[in-house]
Amino acid sequence: MPSFVINEKCDGCKGGDKTACMYVCPNDLMVLNVETMKAYNQEPDACWECYSCVKICPSQGVEVRAYSDFVPMGGSIIPLRGTEDIMWTIKFRNGTLKRFKFPIRTTAEGSIDAKNDVAGDGLDNENLYSEKGKTLPTP
Repeated sequence: MPSFVINEKCDGCKGGDKTACMYVCPNDLMVLNVETMKAYNQEPDACWECYSCVKICPSQGVEVRAYSDFVPMGGSIIPLRGTEDIMWTIKFRNGTLKRFKFPIRTTAEGSIDAKNDVAGDGLDNENLYSEKGKTLPTP
């Protein structure tokens, strides 16, 4: 099911030019209606349910109806993003709540140096990361 905006919760990210969900959507599907100052998914059929807009929304105004293999029928899932982790709350249709906490990242922000973090060979070698030191046969 594609993402959808709950109009009562959406505040248009307080009137900025670009909402958080517009910024993070990999398909550029989320847009801001400047008359109502509410975001909406302009092309629901193209949404791949990546949950990026749901996780970043500061007012928890975006939802994706989860698939039954993840959340049972009639349930809902609500992520609450913190600075270090995301708390996922799953609400079942009988009212039971389950919460799961996952870290956002395993390394400090800005600490990755892609060109120098590849041990030994650098990025100029065609080998995979696990093939350090091996040379490819020459045709």
